Amino acid sequence: MTYDLLIIGGGINGCAIAREASLLGLKVLLVERDDLAGHTSSASTKLIHGGLRYLEYYEFRLVAEALRERERLIHAAPHIIRPLLFVLPQENSVRPWWMIRLGLYLYDMLGGKMSLPRSRGLRASDTAYSAPLKGGNRGFVYSDAAVDDSRLTVLNAIDAADNGAEIAVGVALESARRNGDVWQATLSDGRTVEARAVVNAAGPWVHGMLDDLGVSAKSGVRLVKGSHIVVPKLYEGAHAYILQLSDRRIVFAIPYQGAFTEIGTTDIPVDRPEDARISDDEIAYLCAAANTHFVKQITPADVTSSWSGVRPLYDDGASEAKAVTRDYVLELDTDGPALLSVFGGKITTARHLAEEAMGKLAKPLGLTAHPATRARVFPGGAIPDFALFLAQVRTTWPFLGEARSARMAHAYGTMLAEMLDGVTDEAGLGADLGGGLTEIEARWMKTREWARTPEDALMRRSKIGLHLTDAERAIFAERWNALS
Repeated sequence: MTYDLLIIGGGINGCAIAREASLLGLKVLLVERDDLAGHTSSASTKLIHGGLRYLEYYEFRLVAEALRERERLIHAAPHIIRPLLFVLPQENSVRPWWMIRLGLYLYDMLGGKMSLPRSRGLRASDTAYSAPLKGGNRGFVYSDAAVDDSRLTVLNAIDAADNGAEIAVGVALESARRNGDVWQATLSDGRTVEARAVVNAAGPWVHGMLDDLGVSAKSGVRLVKGSHIVVPKLYEGAHAYILQLSDRRIVFAIPYQGAFTEIGTTDIPVDRPEDARISDDEIAYLCAAANTHFVKQITPADVTSSWSGVRPLYDDGASEAKAVTRDYVLELDTDGPALLSVFGGKITTARHLAEEAMGKLAKPLGLTAHPATRARVFPGGAIPDFALFLAQVRTTWPFLGEARSARMAHAYGTMLAEMLDGVTDEAGLGADLGGGLTEIEARWMKTREWARTPEDALMRRSKIGLHLTDAERAIFAERWNALS
């Protein structure tokens, strides 16, 4: 079979490109050897943000682009993206007050018109923000947004598939070579396919994939590990903190799954993508970062879970991992049928990256490219008012209960009507596999979201696994594997 575009990699960039390309009418095949968002794209800080700290490295264009994308995304996926206020304490700051005030002013201005509140100074009345901190009430408040990163990746894939793309999860590219005006590729499911162009969106494996394809890379890649820890919540409230450290890095503390606080990230150079495991030193570093600022103290024994992702950053020659650009580079090779390789990138700018990628591929594919997703709502995202939508969900399906209705409304948005079509009582949901995830939802994950393993369901399609004991996770796995 011949495709217009073969995409290698089911992370956020690969899925966003599949979505853009399918909406432009291309015949698309995306292959992912593991799971959608199975690596870096489910190991982010889970923010849609402009990157305030990037201003310190004069990344003005990147910040402006990311802020424009932030505004688009909070309206395109309000079920999985929510506005989030950040408190930036001035205590222990290694940067003067005026520098931070100027940086926040630029942050407000660079994105143009925005619906989120603009930055301001901390006030004496902001006791909910200052009380958890060791220091006083000197500092700032500004806005960004939180996201379920793995679900955003999946929603890109769903929209691509709904527009004709084939998403092949658990399928690896075994080999591919140019043959005349097409690529011939052999896949691990036994198929041999042809494609007019290939996109190498293999994330941390982008350089290794070029070697496998027999192509020399012009661009370099720096692999940088970012690790996060999760601890019982350090403070009350729905706001987050951005903490300045003595080494001039910043660390976020963000409310997570109701009962927890997420703390991260680190920036550690690594040699291999397989090095995506948190170290004892990183755990100690993140605990110390929190302890420098918060009244409530933590130790490594308080860590309930963690994650690490290896970011494939474009190698711009910066000497320190924290200074390496977070911007992306798209390298087009037209020595035969086109090959586009993606270096770098971030969750927030994936949609824009996809738009630019299709612009680069337009000429080789004989395509008139135009922005296809700028104003497009993600599946389930046609929700003008989420609070009103949640109230409607609870009225329509009262048997879901408060906690489950909130979780499912956030996860699926308006797609809930499709999932629960004809369900009139709790029995219609099927058996509870654990943590409130029932058979009807599990089948949806399998048939609509490409979930194949218990971990896919518990840790990426949902975060239910964070709330289960080891014994409960084992029971869930048995029930999941028995589900037809």
